[in-house]
Amino acid sequence: MANPLVALVGRPNVGKSTFFNKVAGRKIAITENRPGVTRDRLYADAEWRGRKFTVVDTGGIELKSEDTMWREIFKQADVAIETADVILFFTDGKEGVSASDYDVADVLRRSKKPVILVVNKIDEYSPEKVFEFYALGLGEPYAVSAEHSTGIGDVLDAAIGYFKEGEDETPDSLKIAVVGKPNAGKSSLVNRLLGQERSIVTPLAGTTRDAIDTLFERDGKKYTLIDTAGIRKKRSVNDNVEYYSNMRAFDAVRRSDVCVLMVDATEGLTEQDVKIAGYVHEQGKPSVIVMNKWDLVEKDTHTIERFEEKLKNDLKFMSYYKSLYISAKTGLRAEKILSLCEEAYAHASFHVPTGALNDLIGDAVRMSEPPSYQGRRMKIYYASQIGVRPPVFALFVNDETLMHFSYERYLENTIRGAYDFSGTPIKITVREKKDDAR
Repeated sequence: MANPLVALVGRPNVGKSTFFNKVAGRKIAITENRPGVTRDRLYADAEWRGRKFTVVDTGGIELKSEDTMWREIFKQADVAIETADVILFFTDGKEGVSASDYDVADVLRRSKKPVILVVNKIDEYSPEKVFEFYALGLGEPYAVSAEHSTGIGDVLDAAIGYFKEGEDETPDSLKIAVVGKPNAGKSSLVNRLLGQERSIVTPLAGTTRDAIDTLFERDGKKYTLIDTAGIRKKRSVNDNVEYYSNMRAFDAVRRSDVCVLMVDATEGLTEQDVKIAGYVHEQGKPSVIVMNKWDLVEKDTHTIERFEEKLKNDLKFMSYYKSLYISAKTGLRAEKILSLCEEAYAHASFHVPTGALNDLIGDAVRMSEPPSYQGRRMKIYYASQIGVRPPVFALFVNDETLMHFSYERYLENTIRGAYDFSGTPIKITVREKKDDAR
C-alpha cells in the first residue's frame, strides 16, 4: 500500500524546495532564489516519528499568469493536490500575504483536503510576523525557517496527525495497477479477470480516461485492480484530459502494490513501453511484463526466445522482470497473472535474516574484493536489510565514495543469486562508518 502523500504547494520562491530537501534528507530539488526552478513534481520517501510518508514538491503556482510555462506548472501542482492526503501550503513570511496567496488558498479550500498553512522564512519568531496570515482562512499558521531547519518538526507533527491508522501497513487487498500504452488491452484484461464488462472496451485508443479501482475476490484472496488510461508520449499529449489521464496513471503506479505492464505483442516492445517500465522500476514496484495479443502473433518454435531476448536487451535495468504471454481476448494464460503478482509481491516483502546476509556479503567480498582507488580500498563492516517493498539493504562501510557502481551490481547479483527476488527491484544504500566507530 502506498505511503500517505504530503504535497508542498504555494506560489513561486517561498521555500518549498528547501523544505523538501530537508525532509528528504538529501538535496533532490534544485533550490535557487528565482521563481520557476521546480517545474515538475518531485517525490521522496521520508519518515517522521515512525510514520512513513511520501513528500512531493511542486512548482510555484501563478494562477493569473497567461504564460504557457506557468500553466503547465499548475497542471502538475493540481494533480499533486488531487492525489495528496495532506497539503502543506507555503507562504513567505518576509514578503507577507500576497494576492497570489489568496488565489492559491481558494484552490486549496475547494480541494476539501487537510491543509496546513506554513509561513516560511521566519528566522526569529514573533506573533506579529504571522498574524496577517490568518486572513487566508486556513487556520493557525506554522512559522518555520526551512533554511535553518526551525519549526519543521511542528509542521510534520501536524501532518502525520492526519494520517489514517494502519495506512502504511500490509494491505487488506493486493493493489494491482494495469499500465501501458493506449490500446494494449488493459481494459480487456481487467474485464477478463473480473468476469464482467466493467471497463468499456473498444478498439480505439484512449477509451479509459481515468484510473478506476475495482475490488474483487478470487480463491479467498482480495485484489484491487486499477485500470488506467494508456500512457502516451509527452509530445502526443495535446489536451488537458489526456494530460491528467497520464498523471493519474503514474499516480496509480505509485499507490499500487504490484504493476502489470501490458505490451502489445503485435507491435513488440517499444521505446514508450521501456519508458513506462523505467517509471515502474524507479518507483520500486514489483511487476509483471505481460505480452498481450499473443494469439495474433505468427509463431514458430523460436518466437518466445526472440521476444525474451529483446526483453532482456531492452530491460537491462530491470533484469529481474517476470514475463507472461497471454491473450486477454481469448483468455489464453490470463489466469496466471494473479498468481505471478502474488509471487512478485511476496518476493518484494521478503526479509533476509541479518546473520545470513552478513555471511553472504562476507563470502562475496572474499571471492572478489572491492576495487581500490588511490591506494584506498572500501571495507564493508556490516550489512542489514532495512526495508521491504522494495527490499532495501544497507551496507556500513569505511568510505561511501569508494563504492563503485559495478561492485554494487556485483553485490546485488550475489544477493539475488542466494534469494529469489524475481519480479521486484532491490535497493542498496551505502552508509559511512569510520574505523574508530566500530
